[in-house]
Amino acid sequence: MSVTVRFAPSPTGHIHIGNVRPALFNYLFAKKQGGQFVLRYDDTDVERSKEEYALGIAEDLKWLGINPDRVEKQSERFALYDAAAAKLKEAGLLYPCYETPEELERRRNRARALGRPPVYDRAGLKLTEEQIAAYEAEGRKAHWRFKLPNHAEGDPFTLNRTDVHWDDVIRGRQTVDLASLSDPVLIRADGTYLYTLPSIVDDADMGITHVIRGEDHIANTGVQIAIFEALGASVPEFGHHNLLTTASGEGLSKRSGALSIRSLREAGYEPMAVCSLAVLTGTSHAVEPAASMDALADMLDFSGISKSAAKFDPEDVGHLTAKLVHAMSFADVAARLKAAGVEGDEVFWSAVKENCSTVSDAKNWWDLIAGSVTPEIAEEDNEFIAQAKELLPQEPWNEATWGEWTKAVKGETGRKGKSLFMPLRKAITGLAHGPDLKNMLPLIGREKTLDRLS
Repeated sequence: MSVTVRFAPSPTGHIHIGNVRPALFNYLFAKKQGGQFVLRYDDTDVERSKEEYALGIAEDLKWLGINPDRVEKQSERFALYDAAAAKLKEAGLLYPCYETPEELERRRNRARALGRPPVYDRAGLKLTEEQIAAYEAEGRKAHWRFKLPNHAEGDPFTLNRTDVHWDDVIRGRQTVDLASLSDPVLIRADGTYLYTLPSIVDDADMGITHVIRGEDHIANTGVQIAIFEALGASVPEFGHHNLLTTASGEGLSKRSGALSIRSLREAGYEPMAVCSLAVLTGTSHAVEPAASMDALADMLDFSGISKSAAKFDPEDVGHLTAKLVHAMSFADVAARLKAAGVEGDEVFWSAVKENCSTVSDAKNWWDLIAGSVTPEIAEEDNEFIAQAKELLPQEPWNEATWGEWTKAVKGETGRKGKSLFMPLRKAITGLAHGPDLKNMLPLIGREKTLDRLS
């Protein structure tokens, strides 16, 4: 079977790492199976959906390395949803209801107080034409509910336990009792569609074979399988993974902006570090940076996904990013260094990369080499620095120069260890830390070194 999966974000804000987890699971699964990945914008909410957010989502996915095989917009497919709604209405499976949100909440509270589950009582099915006309005269508009197949034949008010089963590709055998659920609202009172019906219609029309998403959709799956069957559509396979939270255990949302892909990108993290942590955290696989999407796809194992929520800590992204940066060749970063105004070559990158947490950190080291620094010379080291300056070797310089110079300074001054090396480092770089000076000194050059020792 040819695999086709989809990622269906709402373009109502910037996507965060919690959104990207299912996108990556779907993309990598399709990649591993040689299948297709569909990016489908859930933009049926025309009030909140913005083109700028859709463009931002596409940009974020491209940065991560997710390249869709097909892009669709639900806002261009309303005719299909209207036809499906008409089919369900004609079959008596989509019925109008006129309760206000406040009335529904009072009913739920009353049911809870009586020890009953707060399941909708299908009052809409009992409305007479006169009652409907009265509601319409009041200015009320109907919302439309799908009648679940959870009742005795011919009697929708006598609920029977109705188990829907599926073999979840992540969690194994799953069961949902439709009698424990309210008939879902598919169309709002203002005539707009909720997520459910457009998603099912599109999954069927686009030949989606697997729906891989968060565990918060498990209860919805039983309902959606019933709607697939009511429409006479093939039911895809489902997989439900654990959710990501912040390091403190809080849920993620677009409104809070927590861990947005844009913010992670602007922080200088590597995309494969973000992808690796988003995929591997909360699984039995060791969290390590994958060098490529192909390598990460090989690490993906649905059977190893925990059933508990997984915490995403940006500090971990930093650690993985540093590992990736340290392994990068000059060819990997040359274009990015040039764009940042770094004119250093392969020798420069080899000298500084172990001291870079991100590729952008290289700019600081280049400025230290090519620009000016404020030497840090303690008063008690003035005489020592003056002696060291007199012993500074003539050019040409190479990696051996630092060792030759410090050996001569040690012999002249008697200093050794930290008391020898640290004052020289602080005078030349203005810092107490940094790349090995045997590599940095030839890049800085004798003229700049003399200036900084003055």
